[in-house]
Amino acid sequence: MGFGDLKAASGIKVLNDFLSERSYIEGYVPSQADVAVFESVSSPPTADMCHALRWYNHIKSYNNQKSSLPGVKKPLGQYGPAGVADATSGGDDDDDIDLFGSDEEEDAETTRLKEERLAEYAARKSKKPTLIAKSSILLDVKPWDDETDMSKLEECVRSVQMDGLVWGQSKLVPVGYGIKKLQIGCVVEDDKVGTDLLEEHILAFEDFVQSMDVAAFNKI
Repeated sequence: MGFGDLKAASGIKVLNDFLSERSYIEGYVPSQADVAVFESVSSPPTADMCHALRWYNHIKSYNNQKSSLPGVKKPLGQYGPAGVADATSGGDDDDDIDLFGSDEEEDAETTRLKEERLAEYAARKSKKPTLIAKSSILLDVKPWDDETDMSKLEECVRSVQMDGLVWGQSKLVPVGYGIKKLQIGCVVEDDKVGTDLLEEHILAFEDFVQSMDVAAFNKI
């Protein structure tokens, strides 16, 4: 694994091919992986290495923010395509051999990947439509007496308008002694409209309305 010698045209060619299918060395945002490879490139790639040049100029723009980019910088030979010799390997140089591995680097990489997946999941979840809880309510609105103008009473009730309230069908139901009550249905969004709020607005028409009762209440 590696890019070969990034100070030579052959290494830049490997880097260019590698970046032809991706924007960054690892992941979907600039990271310490890009910093590690960038610092190994001695000069800007030539114009014919368009992918490598595009990446080089982009990472160069983060020059003052390099230390704040996410991830943990790893040896150069741990980046790049498989099957390419690591030109940074020092042969038998024992100083470059980590006998115990780097748990810190592995943990940081695992954390970064986990955060990326959580962000992708949150983005997908946010696009799903939110389920709105609704209820169907049947109201009994009673007048003062048989002389109350029921057409005007219904007009007053329907004049109650608010976000999350849709009035439905209505009818007059005999109560007795020539008095009729208005029975009217509506659909409400539970988070926006409650029966107490409806009662408050309807009873405000005190010249026409004596009382209001909930005849039926069903979740939709």
